[in-house]
Amino acid sequence: MAGRLGRGADQPGFRVEFNSALGPYKGGLRFHPSVNLGIVKFLGFEQVFKNALTGMPIGGGKGGSDFDPKGRSDAEIMRFCQSFMTELYRHIGEYTDVPAGDIGVGAREIGYLFGQYKRITNRYESGVLTGKGLGWGGALVRTEATGYGAAFFAQAMMDTAGDSFDGKRAVVSGSGNVAVYGIEKIHQLGGMAVACSDSSGYVVDEKGIDLDLLKQVKEVERGRIELYAERRGSARFVAGGSVWDVPCEVAVPSATQNELDGDAAKVLAANGCRYVVEGANMPSTPEAVDVFRAAGVAFAPGKAANAGGVATSALEMQQNASRDRWTFEHSEAKLEEIMRGIHTRCHQTAEEYGAPGDLVLGANVAGFLEVAEAVHAHGLI
Repeated sequence: MAGRLGRGADQPGFRVEFNSALGPYKGGLRFHPSVNLGIVKFLGFEQVFKNALTGMPIGGGKGGSDFDPKGRSDAEIMRFCQSFMTELYRHIGEYTDVPAGDIGVGAREIGYLFGQYKRITNRYESGVLTGKGLGWGGALVRTEATGYGAAFFAQAMMDTAGDSFDGKRAVVSGSGNVAVYGIEKIHQLGGMAVACSDSSGYVVDEKGIDLDLLKQVKEVERGRIELYAERRGSARFVAGGSVWDVPCEVAVPSATQNELDGDAAKVLAANGCRYVVEGANMPSTPEAVDVFRAAGVAFAPGKAANAGGVATSALEMQQNASRDRWTFEHSEAKLEEIMRGIHTRCHQTAEEYGAPGDLVLGANVAGFLEVAEAVHAHGLI
């Protein structure tokens, strides 16, 4: 089902329910000026196979609007979320379709959406949305999940190659949840992230990104990345430009789709990058992927490497269903187990189909087979 949810304040809204052979439709809501039905459909298509790779019982969907939360007051955002849910509530439910957040949709927006769902339906159905606040059905590690998951996936790649994060320079694009917590886990695993970015430019910090300062600027103050460089003596800000010009051994594109093109890939490869791990949805263009393959750079596609967010959303659904709450340590251990399992599945499938080390092929084939077998078992083809 591909639905247009009507218009509120001249903002169209969409929800695409793509495939539920493995479980209820599952995928984020994105509030960003770039959103249109074509983008939502393709992201929903990719979500089907990403979700299948997690091994969790969830199907695939996607949704959103071209509404831009930037520069809006909390009251404006609340009214838009309420309007959006007034149309969306007819199509979702814990056994039907379980949206989550994505670009422009965090715990604040999920809260407004959930409140309107509860108001309309008169049901406290906590399993209808994921990414909720901890005080009302949310799960520990959900905020960190996509960034942590990408780092865990990178670690699994390195383990397979007899390598490790120890002493490696990393560049992480973006400075939202995925980037911030990807940087945090990279540091914990022994690497050093030296650059991150936002739409205004990027910062380079040769002493390693200061997580406390980055969180203060981006999460508390909601400021531009330039503020980080103004307060950190070892950092410099570069307006515009490409963060991929910064030499590194590990690149983690974590901002948005198509942010890393063929030219940027050539620069990364020439500067000695050895691992590229997609923290965002399809941030590397096909030309970039071809460059990485030709240069022998290990490449992890987003449908595998950034599955940590949706995997932890599925764990949140488990906790909601059992009226339970797990510790941070337990949830993180489950996340690491899932991400290592995804890597193993992709790696083994690539070898089985005659393309050792090709995690793109491995992810595509493994995800497709999981869904196809379920569809066939249901008698739908």
